[in-house]
Formats: sequence, structure tokens, C-alpha cells
Amino acid sequence: MPERSTPGGSGPVPPEQPDRPRPTSRPEPPAPPSGRQRLRNALVRPSRGQTVVAILLALLAFATVTQVRQNEVEDSFAGYREQDLIDVLNGLSSTSQRAQAEIERLEETRAELRSDTTSRATALEQAQQEAEVLSILAGLVPVTGPGLRITITEEDGTVGASDLVDMVQELRTAGAEAMQVNGQVRLVAQSYFADAPGGMSIDGQVVTAPYVFDVIGEPDNLANALTFYDGPRDNVERAGGTLTFEERTSIDIEAVRRPTDPEYAQPAPEQ
Repeated sequence: MPERSTPGGSGPVPPEQPDRPRPTSRPEPPAPPSGRQRLRNALVRPSRGQTVVAILLALLAFATVTQVRQNEVEDSFAGYREQDLIDVLNGLSSTSQRAQAEIERLEETRAELRSDTTSRATALEQAQQEAEVLSILAGLVPVTGPGLRITITEEDGTVGASDLVDMVQELRTAGAEAMQVNGQVRLVAQSYFADAPGGMSIDGQVVTAPYVFDVIGEPDNLANALTFYDGPRDNVERAGGTLTFEERTSIDIEAVRRPTDPEYAQPAPEQ
């Protein structure tokens, strides 16, 4: 490289030196973890090797405890004679048999209790059904169902009590389950009819024509009970009245009777 001279100077000018990098401060290495930190890290985030070692140690401890217990049991019977061991085995067998017999007895008791519970539930259900049927037949509850509405009018004469009684009997034979007259009187087995001035006395209550009978039962059977030859409709027409009926899919019978205790009849003693 040629030397440069300064203007008006006598000596050469030394060449320019490039800028040298300045030393920078290096970060200090992190301090090694203490023993407590290493233990904490091993417990919180164990490595795979540590996990395997822990499992092997747990299995070894379990095998050691099992072996010790087995040795204790063997030592406890080591001094027994053969007859003593036989007696122990017989005692265990007898205890096992008694336990099995007790289990069987308890299972039989459980089965009997379940059977009794089922029988009682069945009997209670049957009793409730019978009570409902008897309440309907006795006229103690309102009922609804399909049937006929029968209307009897008096035109040229007077329909007598015997004509109405015959009609009611025919309807009962045809399967009538519930009946009421003019929405006032509920007919039951003890009902009676009597001629009265201006109308008809039914169970002591006077009703007037037209007589409207609401009857629940199978409609076709009830209609046949009214229209057969020389039956209820013919009797009413001969008395000077008219009998008409209409089939209905639903009839509401609201009239009810008060329950009465029998005065003379009593349940017969069981044989």
C-alpha cells in the first residue's frame, strides 16, 4: 500500500487502522439446583427411569410383606399335630356348611317375603276392583259409559208402574249396569215403583212424565231388550204411551244413593 503524506508535512502518514470489536460481557451460567429443588422436581415431574424404579420398589415391598405373612401363618401351624390339623379343617368345613345353610335360609325368607308382598298387592288390587264394582251396583258413585237414553211419554193414557218395572227387568237381563230416571233417582236392586197422583213414585220420590231413563250398557243388547215382540215397547203402547230411545256413545249418570246398613241380613258364619 503506498504511503500517504500530509499536506505540507514531511513524514508519511500511517495507514488508518480498522475499528476493532469491543469485548461484550458474557451472561453468567445459572447456578446448579440445590438438593431440595432436585428432590422437589423428582416428586413433581419424575422421569421415566424414576417411575420404573418406584414401581419396582413397590412390587418388591408387596412381595416382601406377603412372604412375611405367609411365613407367619405357616409358623402358626408348624407345631400342630396331624390330628389337630384335621380338627381345624373339620371345624372350617362345619363353619362353611353352617354359613351356607344360613344363606339358603335367608334366601328362602326373602323369596317368601317377596311372594307375600306380591300376593298382598294382588289381593288388594282385586279388593279395590270388587269395591268399585259393588259401588256402581249399589249406586254410590257417579258413572259414565255408552248406552241408551229412553223416553216414555203419555199421550192417550197412563203408563203404569208394572210397565216400567217390566222394562227395567228386561234391561237388567240385557246387561244394564247403571240406570237413573229423570236425572233424579238412581235405580238399584232394591228400587221399587208405585203409581202416584200426577206421576210415578220411585223409591219414595215422585217423578212426572215424560220419564227419561239413562241406561249404561251394550247399546245393541239394550235396544233388543226393548223392541222384541210383546216386550216393553209394546206394553207402553198398549197403555197409551210412546217409547223411543237413542243410542249414545257416552252417558253420564250423576244421581247417587246414600249407603244404608241392612236391618235384617247379616253375613253368614264361615263353614
